[in-house]
Amino acid sequence: MVRLNSVPESYVPTDEIREARALVRGRQSLIEDRTEYANKIHGLLSDHGITEDVKPLTDKGREFLRELSLPKPWDSVLTSYLEVIKTLTEEIQRLEVAIEERAGSLKETQLLMTIPGMSYYTALTIYAELGEIGRFDGDKEVVSYVGLNPEIRESGDSRIKGNISKRGSSRVRWLFVQVAHTAVHTCKDEYLSRFYDRLASRKNSQKAIVATARKMLVSIYYMLDREEVYDPPGVSAQTSELRTAERAVLSGWPRPSVSDIYR
Repeated sequence: MVRLNSVPESYVPTDEIREARALVRGRQSLIEDRTEYANKIHGLLSDHGITEDVKPLTDKGREFLRELSLPKPWDSVLTSYLEVIKTLTEEIQRLEVAIEERAGSLKETQLLMTIPGMSYYTALTIYAELGEIGRFDGDKEVVSYVGLNPEIRESGDSRIKGNISKRGSSRVRWLFVQVAHTAVHTCKDEYLSRFYDRLASRKNSQKAIVATARKMLVSIYYMLDREEVYDPPGVSAQTSELRTAERAVLSGWPRPSVSDIYR
């Protein structure tokens, strides 16, 4: 198989991509740990018959919990959980600063942040998880890599498209769907909104938003491959002017903070 060059190769990311992965995956791990402790607090309150809708991850929620009187030793347990959440929150914020700085220093992530609804964290995550875009032969391959491609079932003369394959990283798929939601429902991106509305009128909204996420991924492939900002066809003159300004920024003109422009 080696002689015939039939042994599949494993992709080895560059140091830059491995560092980006370490940042975004580290933040995700801390968030999951913090959520676990928030759930522990909910369980503790439930055990003592406290039914208030308390949010331990908010300042107001933590203030309520600090003033709460629980019998010993559960009061000490609650205090320890709150301290862990405080520490994790501080570490998450520290990593977010590093993530924003890294996203602002990479041309690929700056290109991605020209998409409506794309934050610096999402842009760096997509860049880190996809890796070098040149390793994909085309947009269909990158869609399959993320798992947003529909599965095809063939029987005789029939060919039926099923649900998406869900291969690859579930976190990246979730991010694409969330960005699609933001672009369509919050930022009202003309290009993606038209596509979503057309599908939603014929199918359910969930299928329409997944298809919109897939369309966005195809756009991202060509943006990174051609090193172009997000500039879809059929947008208004005002939007085109904004894209022109973004091109100027990405061409090396003096640029303000990434968070000020794109976040």
